[in-house]
Amino acid sequence: MPEPHLRAADADRTAVATALGEHMAAGRLTVAEYEERLERAYAARTYGELAVLTDDLPPAGLPAVPAPAPAPSPARWHGADAAAWRSWASTALIVTAIWAVTALANWELLYFWPAWVIGPWGAVLVAQMFFGDDDGTDDGPARALHGR
Repeated sequence: MPEPHLRAADADRTAVATALGEHMAAGRLTVAEYEERLERAYAARTYGELAVLTDDLPPAGLPAVPAPAPAPSPARWHGADAAAWRSWASTALIVTAIWAVTALANWELLYFWPAWVIGPWGAVLVAQMFFGDDDGTDDGPARALHGR
């Protein structure tokens, strides 16, 4: 920075505010420290007042520590993942239990209506497993509707 007694311009204050924001994002400043320094930055009149705000921070040109690599996503079977199968299985269990309770309450074997709930859904999951998108996205029907 130029000599500390020289007056700072709006662009200088904005540059210090931007640097403070980057240091807060990196975890070097708390939100409270950032807000306090930001107020002081916009109220600063000289380069000396601005320099004090970043004296205890490393220069902005230091390379950032690389973020850890994201964990690999679980393997998918062409769009039908384990969560979809768990949802299907839990729904199948619930509707079959409802059917069984009503059958026992009436003391007769009722029509197995849960097949209309779990059958088509299971068929769609099987179809996704074998014929789904290879890129792991579940946007096949949306892509077909929108022509993509």
